[in-house]
Amino acid sequence: MTTPPLTWLYAPGDRPYVVAKALAAGADVVVIDLEDAVAPDRKEYARAATAELLSHPQSVPVHVRVNALDGPLAPRDLEAVAALPGLAGLRLPKVTAPEQVIRTAERFAAAGGAPALYALLESALAVEHAYAIASAHPCLRGIALGESDLRADLGVREDAGLDWSRSRIVGAARAAGLPPSPQSVHPDIRDLEGLAASCARGRALGFLGRAAIHPRQLPIIERAYLPTAREVEEAETIVKAATAQQGAQALPDGRFIDAAVVAAAQRTLSLARRNHG
Repeated sequence: MTTPPLTWLYAPGDRPYVVAKALAAGADVVVIDLEDAVAPDRKEYARAATAELLSHPQSVPVHVRVNALDGPLAPRDLEAVAALPGLAGLRLPKVTAPEQVIRTAERFAAAGGAPALYALLESALAVEHAYAIASAHPCLRGIALGESDLRADLGVREDAGLDWSRSRIVGAARAAGLPPSPQSVHPDIRDLEGLAASCARGRALGFLGRAAIHPRQLPIIERAYLPTAREVEEAETIVKAATAQQGAQALPDGRFIDAAVVAAAQRTLSLARRNHG
């Protein structure tokens, strides 16, 4: 992809028919879940079914969320799927320290290197270590919050109570040179108005895109994160002015632009072209 994904659709690994629907739903990335969405007595089946699917390349990038790295299931998950041709990335849940990322990456060193790794930060300790985790290893390609677990860990009742942690993740990803983090899932699949409002808030905080748990959430997320027509027009004006005259300047409407403003405008135009490139 030339631009970061906007939609990451989760599907339970023990339900291949749901995974098949997810692959056809139009998400930028499909995440097959071997962790929270799978009951303990279904873990082995989920792992085997996922390995069978990923033994062939897929038309959509597929990530796998393995089980917790400090538990007994993760090594078997990693061994089963990490080298398969259909795998585009591994999502590591409940990461709390950079050493977990490093150990995961190093276990694949002898086999030619690790696949792309993505760390999910789901506790207060993880948020405190956000930058150390984000910069732990070159194979780490992104970080994101797991807000359900984090909410429980912090005892947060109101959504605004997570805003500091959200900003911490956004800042850590940027400082480590990673792509902007996607938002965590919106758990109520019927509340599309709430999802749209939450996406608007997430965009204002610096997130880019969002994880989803149902296909009906995908167009809401995409619409929230794609630039509006006005934003595209403003970005085009900025880039055109910067092309005509180098250096900082004031536009006829009084807006001041410099290199940072131009870079932001270029990102806006790149994102606007994501479905046309």
